[in-house]
Amino acid sequence: MLTSEPSISVAMITFNEEVNLPRTLSGLKWANEIIIVDSGSTDRTEDIALSHGARFYVHRDFRGHGEQKNIAIRQCTSEWILLLDADETVPEELASEIKATIAHSTHDAYWIPRRNLFLTRWMQHGGLYPDLKLRLFRSGTTVMEEGVGPHSTPRFSGRTTGRLKHFMMHFAYPSFDGYLEHMNRYSSEVASIRARDSSTATQVLLLRALLNPMADFITNYVFRFGFLDALEGLIFHFNHVFYVHWKYAKAWKARQTAALLGLEVETR
Repeated sequence: MLTSEPSISVAMITFNEEVNLPRTLSGLKWANEIIIVDSGSTDRTEDIALSHGARFYVHRDFRGHGEQKNIAIRQCTSEWILLLDADETVPEELASEIKATIAHSTHDAYWIPRRNLFLTRWMQHGGLYPDLKLRLFRSGTTVMEEGVGPHSTPRFSGRTTGRLKHFMMHFAYPSFDGYLEHMNRYSSEVASIRARDSSTATQVLLLRALLNPMADFITNYVFRFGFLDALEGLIFHFNHVFYVHWKYAKAWKARQTAALLGLEVETR
């Protein structure tokens, strides 16, 4: 008896992604549907998405990356879901592997290796490769963690997970200005959450702001061989120190300001 191939949805969230979206969507023609949940883009994001046949939803009440991605996941109607960011692409080799894997699946979810671009180099060390992400999963088995800021992780409730061989491409930081803006914005989001976490003392936040950056640099640049990524490796990991410092220092500052004014730390 003939059986149809399993269907697959691609889910992603967007906000002003007119630069990245054409590259990402052009490599997804093999998917059964593309679901995009947008936060109120003011550029050509919606037009580009619709021109590639995506189902486009606007949800301006952005409460977090995990929360927004869960909205996209809930809109998917296929047996399998591939969760992507707008600046990630699926090369042909990975697309073929995904289709072959779900056709004869022995797991409910799969980890996918990811290559990260920094300036002009595809980083190979320092924790930036293989950078495994749980992004392919059977519908109903996985949701994203909420209330944790931009670094939301999947919560898998299925049976077992596997690992794919081919990688997706993450055009993470093609410009240095974009990298610095990204680190500043993300550190503010993380700091807001850490500031509200009453289980961590204010003095501990300050201590981590001073000590964690150096520990991060030694771990990734030295012990994870980040120095093998040449000058780009040094630039990336040196500046990542400031991101680690900022997310604790900003949380400490928010606590200090709230205490001085006799206020609760803001929740947004």
